[in-house]
Parts: sequence; structure tokens; C-alpha cells
Amino acid sequence: MTQKPTAAVEPAAFEEFTVPVEGGELAVLCWPATVPDAPVVLALHGITGNALSWSRVAHHLAGRVTLLAPDLRGRAGSAALPGPYGIARHADDAAALAAAIGARRLLLAGHSMGAFVAAVAAVRHPDRFSALLLVDGAVGFPAPLELAPDELITAVIGPAMSRLSMTFPDRAAYRSFWQAHPAFVSSWGPWVDDYVQRDLVGREPELRSSCRIEAVRTDGVDLFSADVLAAVHHLPGHARLLWAERGLMDEPQGLYDEGRLAAAGLDHPNVTPLMLADTNHYTILIGDDGARSVARHLVEMAGSS
Repeated sequence: MTQKPTAAVEPAAFEEFTVPVEGGELAVLCWPATVPDAPVVLALHGITGNALSWSRVAHHLAGRVTLLAPDLRGRAGSAALPGPYGIARHADDAAALAAAIGARRLLLAGHSMGAFVAAVAAVRHPDRFSALLLVDGAVGFPAPLELAPDELITAVIGPAMSRLSMTFPDRAAYRSFWQAHPAFVSSWGPWVDDYVQRDLVGREPELRSSCRIEAVRTDGVDLFSADVLAAVHHLPGHARLLWAERGLMDEPQGLYDEGRLAAAGLDHPNVTPLMLADTNHYTILIGDDGARSVARHLVEMAGSS
């Protein structure tokens, strides 16, 4: 019996560059295709994430497309970009990136908040983007709206918000913080480690997250605005929504289920919702099975768009 070859254990190599946007330079990571005339995908990360959240997807793309992933305004390599923040501002930054590389009709993907940004970008800039892959985001979900802004964001994203005011003595401490997170326990590896370490700035013993808390606060509140919630219902092109079976803390209830999607009125004929079993809000993108599935959908959609 022939054994399958062992998968590579190191993240795929990427290039890094910047593009001009309003107020400064947007940092962008690029995993280039290894085949001629390959399609280009623009991928957007979540509210306290960074571009390396797409690294494991890039690994499974295996050079079949060129994957571009920016650090969104106020995070990681783009932390110095000033406000105002908000979902529409990120959408306009995505359109500026598409223009800077000379692309007109990119496939656009987004995870979590990045999915909301992708939907708004498609509505605001329909000439820049073709199809969308929305990963556990873009559709409104139940939230305790009576809370104050910081309380609301913490209720939705949990420890990801509280860590923004924390300091860490060294990189090992930050690694331990994330390894204890219930959603990461079974999916740790070099991709995840690189992703969380990209977030750190400062010097030991006072390392901290690169995320600007005012950006996270503004963006988090904006997720519940009428215009942002309406975008997925007015998409100009086709979209697939991949939703995780479990939630942000690996709890059985995910952000979405069939009942929540129905209650949200997700009846747009161009949106196809698909559950990815045995994934949570994070492992749908950074877990091996989740990243492989996301990569497969990107290749399928890029080939038909």
C-alpha cells in the first residue's frame, strides 16, 4: 500500500509590500501563484487579526492562485494608518489595493469582520470585485445591543478584546495566552504561531497587541450598523457563505445556524450558505481541515469568475 506524502510543516513563503491609501501605506502580504495566468484573490482578516490569518489557506492553495492579504487599517503592519476607522473605510482600502495592482474584477474573500468588509466593498465598488467568499461573517447575528460599546464588543469577541489592554513579558507568554484559548487547543502549529506573533509590538518585558483599540472599538460598533448589515442582502454578484459549526470559544452554538440565517432573512438568490462541520470560528480559517476547505472553494470560485 502506497503512503500519501507527508504535508509540509512550514508555512508557505510570502512577499510583503505596501500600497498607498488615504492617510498612508497599507501593508500587504502576497503568496504568489506558481502557475501562469493564475487568478488573484484578495482576502481580509477579522477584527483583531492580521494578514497571516490566511497563511494556512495559502499553504493549501499551493500556488494555484495569487493570494493577497492586507493588514487592515489599525492592525499589525498597517497599525500606523490613522482614522477615521469603520467598515466602509476598510472597504475603500480594499478597493484602493485592487486599483494599485491594476486589477478590475478580483475574487474577494473575508473572515469574520473581514467578511462584513468584503460585502460592503462589493456594494460600494461593484466594478472592482466579482464573486465573494464569506467565511463566518457578513450576516447579522444575535448580540446584546443594550450594552456599552466596549461591553458589546467584548461580549461578541471575548478574550480577543480584553487582550488589547494587556502586556506580555515575552513572545512565549503571548504564545501561551493563545494556546490556552479553547478555540486553538487542537489546531496549534507554525501557521497559528506566526499569525499571533505578527500581532506583537513593543519591547520585552512590555509587548502588546498591535491593534489600535480605537480602531477595534469603532469597527466593532460599526458591525451592527444598518448599512453594514444590509450589504449582504444587496450583493451585485455571487457569494458563498461558509459558516462554522461552533463558536468563538469552541462552544456548540456557532455565530450561525440554519435558524439564525433564516431569521436574518438571508434569502438573496446569489448567496449560497454552506456549513463546515467540525470547525469553530477560528479553525474554519486556521485549522487544517478548515483552511483546506476554504482553499478549495477559492480555487473553484476563482476558476469560474
